[in-house]
Amino acid sequence: MKLTDKFSALAPRYEAVLSDVWGVLHNGVAAFPEAGDALVRFRAQGGTVVLISNAPRPGGYVARMLERLGVPREAYDDIVTSGDVTRDYVAGRPGGRVFHIGPERDHSVFTGLDAPFAPLEAADYAICTGLFDDDTETPEDYRALLGALRARGLFMVCANPDKVVERGDRLVYCAGAVADLYGELGGEVLYAGKPYRPIYDLARAKVAAARGREVALQRMLAIGDSVRTDLRGAVDLGVDCLFVTAGIHAEELGHREDPDPTALAAMFAAVGQLPKAVTRRLAW
Repeated sequence: MKLTDKFSALAPRYEAVLSDVWGVLHNGVAAFPEAGDALVRFRAQGGTVVLISNAPRPGGYVARMLERLGVPREAYDDIVTSGDVTRDYVAGRPGGRVFHIGPERDHSVFTGLDAPFAPLEAADYAICTGLFDDDTETPEDYRALLGALRARGLFMVCANPDKVVERGDRLVYCAGAVADLYGELGGEVLYAGKPYRPIYDLARAKVAAARGREVALQRMLAIGDSVRTDLRGAVDLGVDCLFVTAGIHAEELGHREDPDPTALAAMFAAVGQLPKAVTRRLAW
């Protein structure tokens, strides 16, 4: 493991990048211009970039959000999201009645699908895309509701395995935190995104489509800022990981601009996994 401030030092080893979005390309409020530029330069040298996001919405929605934030379209070839994986699950169960936990803005994940919403008492399964109000609520606010789901034995699909995400300069809870609590209560959960295999299989298929052939795992690099999702997902898949420290772990690492090496080593030791390299922010 080494600290690098230049993605260009690593880039020649790889044909394809699977890049996280939130925390690497933007913070939910503003884009990171250097990160977008780095991926544009990688593609200009012949590389392929597939963005891989735990957003609980379809890839097209994320593309429009990136455009609004100012992430250049030239920075990536394609996008896959946990929302896409969730849609595949729902599409395979036409007519199944869904109890939805999450804000109305996530309803796009159900667009065009035969998945009628139902109250808890009549639902066939539950889908959690987030908290109803992530500005004010915490997962503990859902304990009673999750207890009622568990009493019915409802299966839950978690459409965003992230526990927290940056929104500007603060962290807000995501669906993964609610789903984890449901699991602690004995509920059965399918996590649709990183670090689990279905989203990576979809991403690899997108890479193969862009390049006209499959790319060997050793020629593929994952970039992300989460130990739980990005690092673990890369290690489990068998690809190298470039870990970004100025993301969701910035506070526990001591400083966004100058991470504490001891805290960084302790964080990786706690999960027993190491990235190929570490960078403060993605930059060419």
